[in-house]
Amino acid sequence: MTDQPHRAGFVALIGEPNAGKSTLTNLMVGAKVSIVTHKVQTTRARIRGVAIEGDTQIVFVDTPGLFQPRRRLDRAMVAAAWGGAADADITVLLVEAHRGVTEGVERILEGLEEMGKGRTVALAINKIDKVKAEVLLALAKDLNDRYDFAETFMISAEKGHGVPALRTWLAEHLPKGPWLYPEDQIADLPMRMIAAEMTREKLTLRLHQELPYQLTVETENWEERKDGSARVDQIIYVARDGHKGIILGKKGETIKAVSQSARAELEEFMGRKIHLFLQVKVRPNWLDEKERYSEMGLDFKDGNA
Repeated sequence: MTDQPHRAGFVALIGEPNAGKSTLTNLMVGAKVSIVTHKVQTTRARIRGVAIEGDTQIVFVDTPGLFQPRRRLDRAMVAAAWGGAADADITVLLVEAHRGVTEGVERILEGLEEMGKGRTVALAINKIDKVKAEVLLALAKDLNDRYDFAETFMISAEKGHGVPALRTWLAEHLPKGPWLYPEDQIADLPMRMIAAEMTREKLTLRLHQELPYQLTVETENWEERKDGSARVDQIIYVARDGHKGIILGKKGETIKAVSQSARAELEEFMGRKIHLFLQVKVRPNWLDEKERYSEMGLDFKDGNA
């Protein structure tokens, strides 16, 4: 680690589900630390990705999407998102260019009025390739009329447009101080949780509309082997017997495909051989079990109505 680093701090990315927070985190960090799918509400815990920009260490907090919570898990996710923003040195609000100021964005702006006083909050309008320039400029003016943003950026997290400028600005505006993580560390999540997130992403991509939202994946066991490989045992918890059949698939084809895909990505991520074993268990009340929330990095108490 550098003895005399220049700056370091936390940057929270907030926005509606699917605004592009996870894609932006992964692009900034240069590695896949956050689950990215086209289903909303896929990021459940605040995932920290670490990026180096010059003498600055930027720690990105990829929060769950902010939405109207209906269940305990929803409430815990929303609390985690606002908690991530409150703890950060800089907050970046991501707004989708083609969707503009939705009801959800208006609620977030109201939340920022309460939380954002005295804080540095930047605006990043994402997916700029989906609208014309005049629409973008009008949206930027509208949002800045509603809230006093420190800076506004036009970006495409998917294609990388405008992202270097945002990254440079963040590096220049974080506080001076020692780095918070070792130089070679890209995320502060334990590998057990990253591995579980990878499997959950593959389930999401494979099952699409069939996916039971009430499922979670936990890494039950991680065993290092003498040959340098690792055995990883994971449990997929579902709420109903019928969900178990969906995940297993005909003759076990679905879970086999998910396992192969998750294992391949985990091996690429870690650069070594992984032996992945998946089990599906029915736990009707897992959404009300404190232990499940701890595994997801969420606070069970935050889910109270």
